[in-house]
Amino acid sequence: MPVPGFVVAVLGAECTGKSTLAGQMRDVLLARGTAAVVVPEALRAFGVRHGRTPQAHEQRAIASAQTALIADAAQQHPLVIADTTALMTAVYSEQFFRDTGLYAHALRDHRRCNLTLLATPDLPWQADGFQRDGPAAQRAADGLLRLALERGAVSHAVLTGSGPARLRAAMAALERAMAPRSGLA
Repeated sequence: MPVPGFVVAVLGAECTGKSTLAGQMRDVLLARGTAAVVVPEALRAFGVRHGRTPQAHEQRAIASAQTALIADAAQQHPLVIADTTALMTAVYSEQFFRDTGLYAHALRDHRRCNLTLLATPDLPWQADGFQRDGPAAQRAADGLLRLALERGAVSHAVLTGSGPARLRAAMAALERAMAPRSGLA
């Protein structure tokens, strides 16, 4: 079985560019000759599959699915970029259902990540017809996420700006985190 991969978690409230950034990072790494894969968001897959947002009793299974996707990818790939982790599901569970019961497991699972990148809500908010609640919900989720990272003592790099600036900041954080492993050029 392959050695588990280095896992980068890209976190942020809705419409903070997580999916775009994860794909851009993968593309840069592949162009540099570094094998990398993106793990998509289980919550979004749930919504697409069911045609709706999840209910409170479905949150735990979504969080577990996200963790399993990341763990599976890490067993098969040297570098995994997770387009969110179970920690975001825990945040949404608190935000929309006032349920804080997912945080302990989500933080435990999140600690398996080697690098956490926090995408800030400084990009223009855009409705996408699915899973977009608006700027107020975005700010609330950002606040809850920052509090969860602080309470969980999760070290993270904060990403601001847009486009190339955000990507450069993410790649610089990754290069610093990978330096002890060497080989990322």
